[in-house]
Amino acid sequence: MVVLWTDSLIFTLILAVFGLVIYLRGKAHIKRPLQKIARNKVGMVSLVILLIFVQIGFLDSIHFKSADSKSNEIISLLDYWATPLREHVEKTYSAPFATTLYSKEIILLPDGTSQWGYPRLEFGGRYLDNPETQYLSDVLQKTGYGLLQGITLAGLLLVVFFGVRYALKSNKSQVFALSPSLNSVVTVIFIIVSISYTIIYLSAFYHVLGTDKVGEDVFYQAVKSIRTGLVLGTLTTLIMLPMAIIFGILAGFFRGWIDDVIQYLYTTLNSIPSVLLIAASILMVQVYMANHQQDFTSVIVRADMRLLFLCLILGLTNWTGLCRLLRAETLKLREMEYVQAARALGVKQSMILLRHILPNVMHIILISVVLDFSSLVLAEAVLSYINIGVDPSTYSWGNMINGARLEMAREPIVWWSLSAAFIFMFALVLAANLFSDTVQDAFDPRQSAEQ
Repeated sequence: MVVLWTDSLIFTLILAVFGLVIYLRGKAHIKRPLQKIARNKVGMVSLVILLIFVQIGFLDSIHFKSADSKSNEIISLLDYWATPLREHVEKTYSAPFATTLYSKEIILLPDGTSQWGYPRLEFGGRYLDNPETQYLSDVLQKTGYGLLQGITLAGLLLVVFFGVRYALKSNKSQVFALSPSLNSVVTVIFIIVSISYTIIYLSAFYHVLGTDKVGEDVFYQAVKSIRTGLVLGTLTTLIMLPMAIIFGILAGFFRGWIDDVIQYLYTTLNSIPSVLLIAASILMVQVYMANHQQDFTSVIVRADMRLLFLCLILGLTNWTGLCRLLRAETLKLREMEYVQAARALGVKQSMILLRHILPNVMHIILISVVLDFSSLVLAEAVLSYINIGVDPSTYSWGNMINGARLEMAREPIVWWSLSAAFIFMFALVLAANLFSDTVQDAFDPRQSAEQ
């Protein structure tokens, strides 16, 4: 097994989340907001979609060396399962579900003559003897067969789920207590499993989302890009959180010279163009890797180092917005009656910060985390578009958009790479934003007080 830098951080994050869940288990002030989230249909459906993205990203973070002794390539568990998609490379562009290349070329016929036409693909629909007459019926037949298998698999999963739920309910367990959002969650899981299995089944016979300029499957690229989006969104957010929380609360609570120093710090940082700072940092990383080539013998290791450094730079430049929000909220909270009463009773300032200030700004932190996650996923696309984002060899939606932008002006237009990146990015960002709204409503103490 090979552990990259970002892999180790992801595993550490997962362990931290499990530890946090165990620590907060049974806490009364956490139980009520979680129950409110569980009753929200939109929030639970968006959470299911986010968990599916997270699961794909986790599978793509388990790396090991390929069994092929010649290549000695580092691949992930997702790469291993998607080996047919990874190895079925065509010559160049082909449209979704196509059996020929997208552009005409000179075709050499078996009798030695040549003609101008669309060459057949090496893998997409290659088994068809006469695509003109067999293509439509074959696609419909395989779609129906794959959908039937997907529905069967989804049905078996639901039978197991409800069987376990009934057994736990018989034992008076509250793990799978009835929730108004349960029917919506079950419906979404059923639809996602059925459609996903159908697409995976069709991918064994056709390029579902076509191929790119070098003939690589676009569906495979879009799925592989999920890990890059999650890494940039989560790791960058976690890097910026400690600085934003500590500096924001300290500036608002103590004021005076502490507030002046912190304001001067983030005002100075905001005055530096972030794009130039990111470009300079990425350039330094490239120079370092060029001077220490013995430490970066693999392409994936070099790409991972650049991705990690991009997360660090984005984290160091994006904490100022949340810091300002927390400072403003803390300035208001420090004048509240319960804080003044705690001071009059001689409660230590550290305890006031932990017991009174931090819990009452937690709703701002939570909503900012999810919104920053969404903005960072979109920022990666913009940075990669201007070639200062992730490494060009890294699978990312930004690189897909950057590679497709020049093809949008050609005739006929190559639209599927851009569309695939847009669909996957839209699904992730929309689910994150909808879930953030649910979290904000659940953890906002002012709304709970009104209820």
